Amino acid sequence: MINRYSRQTIFPGIGEEGQKKLGLSFAVVIGCGALGSVIASALARAGIGRIRVVDRDFIEYHNLQRQILFDEEDIKSNLPKAIAAERKLRKINSEIEIEGVVSDVNFTNIEKLVEGADVILDGLDNTETRFLINDAALKHNIPWVYGGAISSSGMTMTVIPQQTPCFRCITSGHGGGGQTLTCDTAGVINPAPGIVAYLQTAEALKILVGAKEINRNIIFIDVWDNRYQSYKVSKREGCPACNGRYEFLEGKIGIKTTTLCGQNAVQVLNSRASRISFIDLAKRLKPLGQVSYNDFMFTFKFDSQEMVIFPDGRAIIKNSNDEVYAKGLYAKYVGV
Repeated sequence: MINRYSRQTIFPGIGEEGQKKLGLSFAVVIGCGALGSVIASALARAGIGRIRVVDRDFIEYHNLQRQILFDEEDIKSNLPKAIAAERKLRKINSEIEIEGVVSDVNFTNIEKLVEGADVILDGLDNTETRFLINDAALKHNIPWVYGGAISSSGMTMTVIPQQTPCFRCITSGHGGGGQTLTCDTAGVINPAPGIVAYLQTAEALKILVGAKEINRNIIFIDVWDNRYQSYKVSKREGCPACNGRYEFLEGKIGIKTTTLCGQNAVQVLNSRASRISFIDLAKRLKPLGQVSYNDFMFTFKFDSQEMVIFPDGRAIIKNSNDEVYAKGLYAKYVGV
């Protein structure tokens, strides 16, 4: 029988020795949505010896448009993404070790989740957790591959601790400033995250086999406007993470949540938020629900939820005491 990796091992960049290295490698994929599902599938097919997939969410019908590991049966079974991914990946490659972890990644658990990893891959849809990955990767000297996609565009960047600029180098201040579009507010077509995810996977393979051709730029693509660009990046002088100050990992910066006693609501505080433009927020959220606002607060009603947002970025998520769920809604709809 032809070896399952035969078409990969005849590629000079990998070869038999490279395939052995892949088989001994441990990759952690954080987030299993449009990016992470493609990445996890590609890594399993490439023969990465151990893969851990971490995700906090369940599968919804709108996910099926772009998240290739899932199908309608997973939704009917009410499966978390990480568990559904684990089951599918085992069917793809029974020779490797697959672990699905259902968890909200935060400063209390990320170091344990990436412990011993040879590479970390970003399959996320929020900036908050990317700063955590960046801190953990630099602290523990683990290469990681950033990726993001929205609408018809996307970008990726490889971070090699001590060698390349890090994720905080390419952001200003604490990484806040302005409202960030999300798939829920700007939409996304599936080629964009697919292409970015395969570029990320290529970087992971290069890292794991010890290739010299690792990308040291930010790559930007737009599949609708037919653009592919590569931008040189440099380390930012005074970057806290590059200088060993892991503020997100220490829980000093980021989104904080508090359950409001007796109110069936959760308050969300974002230390990185700049002043929010209610006019801009209304333009993004009107297609998704009922919007009303004045100079002092912004109310957004959707499905059975209600969110009250204040100019400083603070928000109250009503009709839930689940802090993880509230944090997810905040990242999805406010996105600062």
